[in-house]
Amino acid sequence: MPAALRPRPRARTLRLGVDALTYALLIAGAVVMVAPFAWMLATSLKLPADQFSRGLIPPAPTLQNYATLWRILPFDGLLWNSLKVAAISTVGQLLTCSMGAFVFAVVRFPGRQVLFVALLVTLMIPAQMAAIPQFVIFKALGLYGTQAPLYLPSFLGGAFGCFLLRQYFLTIPIELAALAIFAFLSSWNDLFSALIYLPSDLEKTTLPVGLALMQQQYAAQWTVMMAAVLVSIAPILIAFSLAQRHFIEGMALSGLK
Repeated sequence: MPAALRPRPRARTLRLGVDALTYALLIAGAVVMVAPFAWMLATSLKLPADQFSRGLIPPAPTLQNYATLWRILPFDGLLWNSLKVAAISTVGQLLTCSMGAFVFAVVRFPGRQVLFVALLVTLMIPAQMAAIPQFVIFKALGLYGTQAPLYLPSFLGGAFGCFLLRQYFLTIPIELAALAIFAFLSSWNDLFSALIYLPSDLEKTTLPVGLALMQQQYAAQWTVMMAAVLVSIAPILIAFSLAQRHFIEGMALSGLK
């Protein structure tokens, strides 16, 4: 190989140093992100007497907190209710937002851009401002105390979903999965709506309300609380770990986030 084509030792050393620094930063970031989950898992495996003990490894690991969790709350029912509401809300968002996004992306009509900007402006309106009118409407329809108010608004479209899907229709990236993830998470973590329409019915309410009730009654028992939080986020973590390649690829191709 000619001498001009050989990689210079200084350039190779610099490249190795940059790669080592990059991997070190990535590992440090991964540790920072994983540390809270590790602490939560370790705390959920401790006895109540050891919840403030030093060290990450529990002195006497136990599954007693998970048994206590299922004894004090119908957690299987809460999980099912959250999954049902989140799944129906996701279907509703994808169905209605795709229709609106298709119109804004494909159909040409006067005032299209003005209407689209007006739609985006609604993102700045706090959800609490619409809570009272929605409550009055759903109560007048006889839906108070049911799960319907938690997912019916999803079938009326949404500005964020229309925006994402409009970008999908314009550029054809893998963006549909991103909307589904955001719609699912917003419904899964929705405490505000569940507190309004299902304040005390544990047979119909969702996980966020159950966790809020536990925080009021068992605030001192961090071991049980960490077990409850771990169970509530486990489905999300499992779903993301199984589909993370497609999710990251969709974000990279879309260039939106």
